[in-house]
Amino acid sequence: MGNPVAIIGIGQTEHGKRMDVAYPELVREAVVRVYEDAGLEPDDIEGIVSGTMPSMMEGVALTHFYLADAMASKGKTILKTETCGSTGMSLAHTAYYWVSSGIADLVMAVGHEKMNEGDSQATMTTVGDPFYQRYFISGAPGVFSMQSQMWSVRYGLAEEKIRDAAAFISLTHHDSAFDNPYAHIKKRLTAEEIKTARIITYPVRLWDVCPNSDGACAVIFASQKMVKKLGIKKAAWVKGVGFSGEEQFFGDSDKAVWQSAVLAVRQAYSQAGIKNPLKELDVAEVYNPFTFQEMMFYECFGFCELGEAPDMVLRGSFTRNGDLPCDPSGGTLCTNPIGATGLIRTAEAALQVMGKAGDHQIPGAKLALSHAMGGIDQFNGIMIVGSEL
Repeated sequence: MGNPVAIIGIGQTEHGKRMDVAYPELVREAVVRVYEDAGLEPDDIEGIVSGTMPSMMEGVALTHFYLADAMASKGKTILKTETCGSTGMSLAHTAYYWVSSGIADLVMAVGHEKMNEGDSQATMTTVGDPFYQRYFISGAPGVFSMQSQMWSVRYGLAEEKIRDAAAFISLTHHDSAFDNPYAHIKKRLTAEEIKTARIITYPVRLWDVCPNSDGACAVIFASQKMVKKLGIKKAAWVKGVGFSGEEQFFGDSDKAVWQSAVLAVRQAYSQAGIKNPLKELDVAEVYNPFTFQEMMFYECFGFCELGEAPDMVLRGSFTRNGDLPCDPSGGTLCTNPIGATGLIRTAEAALQVMGKAGDHQIPGAKLALSHAMGGIDQFNGIMIVGSEL
């Protein structure tokens, strides 16, 4: 894996419809907070990794230049990394490899999005292939509704059971968001409200879907040498990483058992020495823009057997008091500034193992998984962090 790398600083904005600030001001909010959290100054950082969902989302090209002042990147090496929904995880990986390779000792990753100033649905609908996919995909909800139906048919899952499990997930995460000061959607719901909400793309209903959020997240990665030099007592050490991609065309790969997710997590487990994730992981921040998709990821990541996710969800296995707490922050379902969302998953995992997650802290968490999915439905990335080197 190269040289040991740790996360030593985290900064998030309040996520939501942030019409109170301009795009650069939003990014600066996260950057100021990450420096305060790490006890560092901009001059200490050697390089910056920056990214968003494709630049057309806000109609701003070359965002790493547009936001240079906000990120205090003058005179520093800056890299732009963008892989659509998995951008945040790709940022974390880029910063990690930069430090692990020995090229730098301190690197900052910054993910950001101001979705309410653009048209995300138009972007995600038109990004697909214009001849074979665009006419029936209908953006992300269309893709993932087809995926959820493929999965349910594969394992003969009863529609009512899946619907109940999806509602349970939505209810649980929206409740958890109240304990996260940065979360966007905070709403008390009932299972009946969730199950009878208007349909977006069948079987996906309103409260099964993540929001459009404005927000930014910044994370500082440090070498072992720098952790010692700075005298840092609480750090989140990177224990394993994995990233995998597959065919761009939706119909050309098996999305019921998502191979890029399976391969990515296998890489990370191998590096981290994890054999039984349900028992060895203390918390997981699973990228969950749709409730149905979250259950599929549980199976791909080995948290349960194929086809068993709905039953385990309904038993409470993945609640904050369950066998493996998943998304105690409320997850992507409650907060989704796309370019930052994957990095938020890593940030939240790091906060857990550092014991700094506040009201949504999982007691005694020492090993945490973070995940993001993206591309045009073909990338999956994983980063596992631990409290000990």
